[in-house]
Amino acid sequence: MSVGYNDTPILPDSEWHVHDGDRPQPAIVTPGTQESLGGAPSDAVVLFDGADTSKWVGRDGEVQWKVEDGYMEVTRTGDIKTKDSFGNCQLHIEWASPSEVKGESQGRGNSGVFLMDRYEIQVLDGYDNITYADGITAAIYGQYPPLVNACRKPGEWQTYDIIFIGPRFDGNELIQPAYATIIHNGVLVHHHQAVLGPTGHRSLSSYSQPHPPEAPLRLQDHGDLVRYRNIWIRPI
Repeated sequence: MSVGYNDTPILPDSEWHVHDGDRPQPAIVTPGTQESLGGAPSDAVVLFDGADTSKWVGRDGEVQWKVEDGYMEVTRTGDIKTKDSFGNCQLHIEWASPSEVKGESQGRGNSGVFLMDRYEIQVLDGYDNITYADGITAAIYGQYPPLVNACRKPGEWQTYDIIFIGPRFDGNELIQPAYATIIHNGVLVHHHQAVLGPTGHRSLSSYSQPHPPEAPLRLQDHGDLVRYRNIWIRPI
């Protein structure tokens, strides 16, 4: 069966004709099942399936976070990082703040997802909780508030789906900043947002220090008993 055409114009910056029948087909990936919210597709690296933390390392070696009932929970023993490193990626992660509300502002269900060990997407109980805008839930911390606050109630499971493109350097010179697209609970909250640099606190981020194109994913232990489950990543 004849598929496509070879007498159409050549696409810009390409060797392929419009509707080119010889152009390679996309790889087939089986989506996650509908029965499993946020189920991992077939080409994903599953970082936490609810059973163990074997793909992670803790501050002093083995991860000391609690693992039970399909989730892991902060135990005030320090941040954890993946053993493997990642750069450009699609990340899915589910989390829940404590159902019992304690504290206010940044002292309520605080944690963070650090892409490449240095770019933080804020995790916080931001439901009916006033704090500084660039520190609310799903903020690119210290830089950009989310377009909207899509928080669920304390204790309810929430999702982040993140498309992250790391920065590019030529020696010490920044060629392209990092970019992040973030969907929080099915709601777009950042669209291809240029990131100012690695996350800081009470400081202006910048790309003053070049870094490798890949680094671990890090989850923050900020002292609050935040839970995580169903974590998978697709390098892109």
